[in-house]
Amino acid sequence: IPICPEPKLGTIQSPRPLQVYTSLSRCAFTKADRILKRSEFIAFRQHGHKYHSRFFLAVIQKNKLSHCRLGITVTRNVGKAAQRNRIKRRIREYFRLNRRRIEGNWDIHLIAKKGASEIDLAQASSSLDRIFTQIGSHRKA
Repeated sequence: IPICPEPKLGTIQSPRPLQVYTSLSRCAFTKADRILKRSEFIAFRQHGHKYHSRFFLAVIQKNKLSHCRLGITVTRNVGKAAQRNRIKRRIREYFRLNRRRIEGNWDIHLIAKKGASEIDLAQASSSLDRIFTQIGSHRKA
């Protein structure tokens, strides 16, 4: 069962009908949902709380915003560029669909471990499920 609602299809008056997704905008992964500044990533090292799974490390920290944000790090020792990009796409998509499971406003820094390039989508989802479950049960502010 997906966390984000199913899309509601509609049409726009035009020469050819278009599909409009009215409810997916709530599940979009916008720039406001990302951690982009180096200083914010460095702050995780000092004040963050770590969670491990077999293929990922998550460092979380409370934020003062009204939503969760995600930062992703996949280093060169994980794999070549195409593999690193695939891992990042999978993490972003997982976060986009499952961020509603996390209560509270957290900044989440996900770091891929060395074996992450060889896993399939099911293993990645399972590993990220474990981390998100741990984050969802984290009560420390």
